Amino acid sequence: MKNKLILTLSLFCTLFVFSQESTHSFTLEKAVDYALEHNRNAKNASLDIQAAEKQKWEATATGLPQISASIDYQNFLKQPVSVIPAEFFGGNPGEFAEVIFGTQQNVNAFAKIDQKIFDGSYLVGLQSAKVFLEISKNAKEKTDLEVRKAVINAYGNVLLAEESIKILERNIKLLKENLDETTKIYKNGLEEEESVEQLQITLSSVESNLNNTSRLKSLAYQMLNITLGLDINSNTILMDNLESLTSQHINLSLLSTEDNIENSVDYRIAKNDEKSKELLLKLEKSKALPTLNAFLNGGYSSFSNEFNFTDSNQPWFGSSLLGINMRVPIFSSLGRSAATQRAKINLEKAKQDLSEVEQKLKLQIASAKSNYQFAIEDYENKKSNLNLAERIESKNQTKFFEGIASSFELRQAQNQLYSSQQEYLQSMLDVINKKAELETVLNTVNNN
Repeated sequence: MKNKLILTLSLFCTLFVFSQESTHSFTLEKAVDYALEHNRNAKNASLDIQAAEKQKWEATATGLPQISASIDYQNFLKQPVSVIPAEFFGGNPGEFAEVIFGTQQNVNAFAKIDQKIFDGSYLVGLQSAKVFLEISKNAKEKTDLEVRKAVINAYGNVLLAEESIKILERNIKLLKENLDETTKIYKNGLEEEESVEQLQITLSSVESNLNNTSRLKSLAYQMLNITLGLDINSNTILMDNLESLTSQHINLSLLSTEDNIENSVDYRIAKNDEKSKELLLKLEKSKALPTLNAFLNGGYSSFSNEFNFTDSNQPWFGSSLLGINMRVPIFSSLGRSAATQRAKINLEKAKQDLSEVEQKLKLQIASAKSNYQFAIEDYENKKSNLNLAERIESKNQTKFFEGIASSFELRQAQNQLYSSQQEYLQSMLDVINKKAELETVLNTVNNN
């Protein structure tokens, strides 16, 4: 009995710990921070920076001393035979003697140091590696901005689904009460059957919306988990609510933020592209310059008819060589000229692209500000409309049970209320999302 109790408690503790580990609670701010660390796209962008840093060193290392070594062992299974005039050895003129040069086995061990002295393409390569690192960092920044916006959208969609379900459940509860009361009145002969049927139609429609919204809520949670970098079926709890989050995201001062195009990551990416095209042009020009390299090698060789190279008394013969190599390009049949002209054309295209990005960013910022301002105004309007719709529905409900209004008029008022409820929820989500879009294009994160 005691063992069973211990086993049960252990199992309970294990399940509790597992449940705690698989449950994640987030405010919106913490969700964004978590995603920037765990989102798969954000992690890959960080790895791209690390790869760019390694590539930068790889480019730098090509201009530093390069040391290589080699060991060659040769064993002639059958040594080559050469023929020379026999008269060299006192033979008759016109005759030849067969001789074998060298030993049957030999070992050569060499080491070599290569060093660039001047190479224009190497200097350009160093600059290109720095630009590539900047490109990777800008790409990481853009990825983080997009991840942040995606988290805000996904977080807001979950809250929208949660709030929609609460409202729909409340509407269903009130509809059922109205239906029960109307059914009783109908059975007493004081109401028409159509009134009951109208309420049944309305109730069926709201219940269908509730079922659909419940399914959408599950999908919204899964999308949020993916965006956060969690398992799709993780148990995620949101700490914020839609209304308070909307209030936090109403910041009219953001509308007066200076349109600093150069602060935009898209502008910097386009600028990086222009810089890379400039470097490609310099690279093509550098190919017309001479290259100068130096080398130093040294080694030892040993010869024998038997494999006794490890013996201490085996003679080894040393050699060493210092050299400088200069390569001067003279004529390439205008190939280098064509490559240079092509690089110039690509640079001009990059400049045009940069100008296009500037104009598009100005338009995007103006559009994002307009959309954000409209979202705030629309939110206030939908909030006011919801209050009016609630009053109208309440009045029609009173009139209906007093016999003044028809069931059709009540249903119209109810549908208007339900539509106003959803529009109000959507307007709150729009405020949150439009602010995120504006902050993304401005590259300005403001949590006020």
